[in-house]
Amino acid sequence: MPHIYGVHPVLEALRAGTVRRLRVAERSGDRLREVIDAAGDAGVRVERVPAEAIDRLARGATHQGVIADVESERSVGLRDLAEGEAPLIVVLDGIEDPHNLGAILRTADAAGVDGVVIQSRRSAALGGAAAKASAGAVAHVKIAQVVNIARAIDELKKAGVWTMGLAGEAATAYDTVDFTLPSAIVLGAEGSGLRRLVRERCDYLAAIPMRGHVGSLNVSVAAGITLFEAVRQRKVQRESNRAERPAK
Repeated sequence: MPHIYGVHPVLEALRAGTVRRLRVAERSGDRLREVIDAAGDAGVRVERVPAEAIDRLARGATHQGVIADVESERSVGLRDLAEGEAPLIVVLDGIEDPHNLGAILRTADAAGVDGVVIQSRRSAALGGAAAKASAGAVAHVKIAQVVNIARAIDELKKAGVWTMGLAGEAATAYDTVDFTLPSAIVLGAEGSGLRRLVRERCDYLAAIPMRGHVGSLNVSVAAGITLFEAVRQRKVQRESNRAERPAK
């Protein structure tokens, strides 16, 4: 079973019902009271162990005195993510930095996405550092793990989802894209960006205009900017639809 550590990831996993074993450091005092109370509510036994044991399991990462074994990630199918009137999906092409993966999952949860697609290989693991960086969002976001991202994009397109790849050199600005349609935002790894086959499968490419001296943004920041533009557009559309409804 994968490990997750840190107060927020463990709390969210307890609330999601995925914790199978919970260990907290001896002499942690009241610092972990919220975790211990949540474990009681979830019916999970709390094991008190030396802090050194948690250090070993977390491999030196900052664990805040708590570590949990969680059930293996529950992957859903692409079709599950594409259900609904206008799904909003994030597709990650080769994001191998666990901190970036976790930050994207945290933003995706905040934006209310229908799910995230990652590759089963060439992707950061969903436990450990990614779970901590996600502040527990990994326990809540629907995740579809696929063998091939390019083929996954083809599947989403067949399901009626429009796919937009973020690419710095694209002529189209991200905020001119119609995100009120069923949409998937495709993000590539920092440095290398989208791979050629993935890029070619996207319906279109768009860029976030850069006004300053740096040439690009961190991928998790780019995800946040684009996702909340989609959220903004959808909010405007909902308000417009309400205003157009005839009074009863």
